[in-house]
Amino acid sequence: MIIEQQNQDLIIRVTAPADIRATQKVVDYLNLMESISKNQGTEEQATELARDVHNEWWIKNRSLFIR
Repeated sequence: MIIEQQNQDLIIRVTAPADIRATQKVVDYLNLMESISKNQGTEEQATELARDVHNEWWIKNRSLFIR
């Protein structure tokens, strides 16, 4: 494994893995960390967004649970 930094980019080189799913999980985690590092919102905004998403999901899926 080789890790290099070029300007603002971090480059990680690895040989082809035997388990591509495990590698994809690592890539997904790194993408999540990158997204989190760019977060400019407050905790209150995050709570409001979570509430909105939950409410929208419930409206779309309510009929699956209540008949």
